[in-house]
Order: sequence, then C-alpha cells, then structure tokens
Amino acid sequence: MNSNGLKNRVALVTGGSRGIGRATVLKLAEQAAAVVVNYRKSAGQANQVVNEVLALGGRALAIQANVADQVQVQEMVEQSTREMGTIDILVNNAGVFKSGTLLNYDGADADLLWEVNVKGVIHCSAAVAPSMIEKQFGRIVNLSSVAAAGTSFAGTTIYSATKASVTSLTRRFAMELGPHGICVNAVSPGYVGTDMNWEGKNPDEIEQSIEVVSSKTMLGRVGKSDEIAAVIAFLASDEAGFVTGQVITADGGRMDFLTHD
Repeated sequence: MNSNGLKNRVALVTGGSRGIGRATVLKLAEQAAAVVVNYRKSAGQANQVVNEVLALGGRALAIQANVADQVQVQEMVEQSTREMGTIDILVNNAGVFKSGTLLNYDGADADLLWEVNVKGVIHCSAAVAPSMIEKQFGRIVNLSSVAAAGTSFAGTTIYSATKASVTSLTRRFAMELGPHGICVNAVSPGYVGTDMNWEGKNPDEIEQSIEVVSSKTMLGRVGKSDEIAAVIAFLASDEAGFVTGQVITADGGRMDFLTHD
C-alpha cells in the first residue's frame, strides 16, 4: 500500500491508547492519515501514542470519551472536527471483555459489555455518518471477534453475543450507508497478545493461555496487534472501495468452532 495512501484523511480510532487500537493508530499514521486517539482512562498511554505519531511527522490528537455515553461521543466528534477536520475513517476498536456463561454471568458485567461493545459502535457510527454522507465518502471498520462466529472457548458466552451483534450491525450499516459512498466492514480477530486478553492473569496463566489457543490454530500461534492493524488499514484505504458489508477473519486458522454453518 502507498505510504501516503491516506494523505488528507482524518481517522478516529476508539480505544486507541493500547493493544490493537494503538497498533492501528500507528499504522494509519504511517499511511499519512491524521489520527484522533480516543481513550477512556489511559491518558498517559494515549498521549504517548500521540507523541509517537508526531515523531513520525504526522498529526494526532488524544480525546477522552466513554463510547458508551452518546453525549460524550458527540462531543468527541465535534472536537475532532474542529481541531483535525471532518472524520473520513472510523475504527470502532474500543471494547471490554468480561467472562460469563449462562449459569454464572454477572448482570452488571453483561450491561457493561452491551453498553461498550454494542452501543459504543452505534453511538460512534451515528456521530460520524452525517459528515460522511455530506462528503459522499467514508470508511467504518468495526472490531468483531471470532467469538461471534461461535468458537468453543469457555466462559465467553455473553461477550460472544455482543460481538455477534457487531457483525450484524456491520452488515446493516453497510446497507444503509452504501448509497452514500460509505464502506462499512468488520475485522474479526482471533486471540491476540493484548492487555485485554491478559488482564488479571499472572505470567504462568498467560503462557498457558497462549499454548492452549495456539494449539487450536492452523498456524500454531497467537496473533500480533500489528497483523490486525494491517487488515484494518486496508479496509480504511481507497483500495478497499468496492469492499463493504464484509467480515474479514484474522485468526491464524482457528479450528475450534461449535458449528460449521
């Protein structure tokens, strides 16, 4: 891809301070996009990512907002537009994970998963859509998960349901916004070595998780944030102008599905 392929584009990456979000910010900046780094709590990490973009000679801005809060999202988009220009690319990366099954889920956790993983995607997409429609151009890339397709990883039932919703919303948004030149797609990562997957685990537990998931992939390993960011960057590019309503899986060839439907 052309290193200046996203020149004059403005991208908003939610949850952009760490993990896949951080890798995506840097990947888009390498393609010459100006990037808004959204974060909820990690101000220090967000500012560090901004400084990395500035060191590359790019433009970046960190904005705090909880994507589950529609008012905060609208304010974030308005500030982004004032300071960076209208948003051409939205990457709905912000998400949370809480374990839970039908028999042991926590109601508050289920609410949080829905508010962030599903309503966050709705709020952010709705906030940027009007300006994209006005320009007759836009790219929205949602982060789903192989959990949405029904992997048999235990303890992910409620989380999986929220990611299945993201997959469905991707196709609905693509249908609604397609007539306006806006492409909406999703990336469905497998297990990637990020803080979210390792939160609350000690080094031995992390190593065990890596071994277990690696054994379930055709490539025999877990993914890297940069590898997911590369797929996102393609979907954000002009080269992906005829790709919409799609879910691209990047999971190393996971084989542990509950069904082959």
